[in-house]
Amino acid sequence: MAYSEKLRQSYKKDLDEIRAAGLFKEERFIRSPQAANIRVEYPAGAPEQEVINLCANNYLGLSSHPEVVKAAHEGLEARGYGMSSVRFICGTQDIHRELERKLTKFLGTEDTILFPSCMDANAGVFEAILNDQDVIIADRLVHASLVDGIRLCKALQESFKHNDMKHLERKLEEFQDKRIRLIVTDGVFSMDGDVPRLDTMCELAEKYDAMVLVDDSHASGFMGRTGRGTHEMRGVLGKVDIITTTLGKGLGGASGGCVSGRAEIVELCRQRARPYLFSNAIPPVVVAAANKVLDLISASTERRDKLEWNTTYWRKLLTEAGFDIKEGESPIVPVMLYNAKLAQDVARDLYQEGIYVVGFFFPVVPKGAARIRTQLSASHDKAHLDKAIAAFKKVGEKYGILGLKKDQIIAKYGS
Repeated sequence: MAYSEKLRQSYKKDLDEIRAAGLFKEERFIRSPQAANIRVEYPAGAPEQEVINLCANNYLGLSSHPEVVKAAHEGLEARGYGMSSVRFICGTQDIHRELERKLTKFLGTEDTILFPSCMDANAGVFEAILNDQDVIIADRLVHASLVDGIRLCKALQESFKHNDMKHLERKLEEFQDKRIRLIVTDGVFSMDGDVPRLDTMCELAEKYDAMVLVDDSHASGFMGRTGRGTHEMRGVLGKVDIITTTLGKGLGGASGGCVSGRAEIVELCRQRARPYLFSNAIPPVVVAAANKVLDLISASTERRDKLEWNTTYWRKLLTEAGFDIKEGESPIVPVMLYNAKLAQDVARDLYQEGIYVVGFFFPVVPKGAARIRTQLSASHDKAHLDKAIAAFKKVGEKYGILGLKKDQIIAKYGS
């Protein structure tokens, strides 16, 4: 047979090397709804334990909000379980278009098209609107889904140093001969939690006749004064040409994504984007719940405001405790440990203290940049964060990392 014993042993060797390098990723089994407190089985077969969840994308705490759950039930009863079709054949219900209109209004764009995920949105948009006469100039730290989508199109692929506007300007000058120059960035960079200088970026786009695409997946619903995203935060509402984002994080946490922006670009995605044309439509239950989410966050900034307070407080606690954290304004707060095994060991010990976090390491982040990425939610109360910092201090003292910076931690544990 094709899958020989020799091939099996080769794959086992690959897995053994991953384990030996401290890079093996383990999954935990959650036995409760997503919330600030969750019940987890870890390791597999162990008794479940209630822990504080500090590593979910549930930024607004809406994943299990009673009104969202109720809307999902009503959507299931009224419109069924699945569409069994792609959008342009018989996969579009009126609630799909209702959600697209609500997203358009909330994001401040001209039109919106739904995709099964933001991964699919990013996989479809570039090929739909660009050709070999164009150039994409992307920040070097953009999300993997943007990288994959860019690879699928025929445009020239270029990059600029992370958040370096002078380097971006040199690239724009260099490619003035191209039909279209498309600048691509994350809104909030998912591993570091920093926000690009979208105001300067849009100024450069206007100066050099370029377009701007922002993946705002880690910002939609809570960044900016009314939560519209990083384009609101940086004062460029209406100036970003294309926004891709997800329904799977702050906007309910289930699944689904979209491309939102200039009307002609959205329409070209309807006509050409392969993930849209060849994937089933988002299930009615998800659409109904997402419509309720947009109603909730459009009516009040209460959850967004609480998340902002939690973020400021948590950053203060970690800094005062002596942890090496990435600076920023977002609810993504990385605790830098630089060593993959150390990151995993710290995460395991924190779990024993009732705090659920996960170590991140290569290839999710660069080699030598291992970390624990903590993430805040509006569902966290001050008591959650106070308990969490006590656990972080206890574990930090155990490993002797409090007050240490990058070079000192690497000297102690390696990178």
